[in-house]
Amino acid sequence: MRRFAIRELSMLVALVAIWAFFAWREPVFLSERNLSLLSIELAVTATLALGMLLVLLPGQIDLSAGSGVGLTGAVAAVLVFAHGVPSALALLVALAGAVLVWAGMGALVAIERIPAFIITLGGLLVFRGLHWLTIQNRTVPIVEGGGSNLYSMLTSWYLPRPAGVALGALVVAAVAALRWRARRRRQRLGFPVDEPETALLKLVVLAQAVFVVVLVANGFRGVPLALVILGAVAALVHALTMHTPFGRYLYAIGGNEEAALVSGVPVRAAVIGAYAVMGAIVALTGFMQTAYSGASTTTVGSLMELDAVAACVIGGTSLRGGRGTVLGVLFGALIMASLLNGMTLMAVSPEIKYVARGLVLALAVWIDLRLGRGR
Repeated sequence: MRRFAIRELSMLVALVAIWAFFAWREPVFLSERNLSLLSIELAVTATLALGMLLVLLPGQIDLSAGSGVGLTGAVAAVLVFAHGVPSALALLVALAGAVLVWAGMGALVAIERIPAFIITLGGLLVFRGLHWLTIQNRTVPIVEGGGSNLYSMLTSWYLPRPAGVALGALVVAAVAALRWRARRRRQRLGFPVDEPETALLKLVVLAQAVFVVVLVANGFRGVPLALVILGAVAALVHALTMHTPFGRYLYAIGGNEEAALVSGVPVRAAVIGAYAVMGAIVALTGFMQTAYSGASTTTVGSLMELDAVAACVIGGTSLRGGRGTVLGVLFGALIMASLLNGMTLMAVSPEIKYVARGLVLALAVWIDLRLGRGR
């Protein structure tokens, strides 16, 4: 436990140091406008990282996620712009296709026993090629004539300020109710629970964090829809991993696949399910990333799978499976998004950005290996 407390403390120190450095070099970093834009970038990075968490928990990986982001966004963009398909239907078609394709990859991994590294590496190349073929190496906008649609609204629409405050209050109330229910259940079963003062303090800290986010967002245009989407995805993944048999299966498989199989865990179905949900999250990320870019281009989604893996590992997810939490992934994604946002404000060249992302990924893996030796 001490090792993981050190990890959490180091994450907090790293985030504070990153924000302090960029605020010193570029004071606009802490402006309400930039923090609002940072929240959208966080939503894109963290959403994909949450999908990656589901794949990493059973000890698998998905190297095709970034290419899938570009492809799904391109399919929806071409359907909307080139063929006049209603944006809602285009998004649904691309989403369904992604779920089927990723479930297929999961079947190849779980049933045919093809290493996930190989099959998803192949997917990276195939999806990237299909992406470029879909847009014919052109820039395909997601709006026409300066108008807007459901697709473009994913990252350009903000909740009205009163609605943002109401949503924040609803989130805090829902979390309080769920924690109270969990506390009563643990007490009935005879499990230890936090002291009432400690539980109340945690809830107060959460409420403060939620309303700080709402107030900062309302200082610009309001809470971005992308951030609401991230919250919904995070809640869904948390529920899946912590409150369903499916989530327990993923942790069990990552901890010891043979033992899980002997214990009756449906290993194949769980792995296929993890990849299917990953496909849906890849598509959702593709829609948001393409909407944020304003168009589908050949660079959309490039290397995003590495950012997602880095966010997971920074947040405490093990590359060997069996360990990881939604909160840790969100924290890791915030660190990655802050780095990229700050370097963009400083007009850092793309070459240096690649170097920084590579170093962060290597450092995260090294930390995972060092702390994992104590498991």
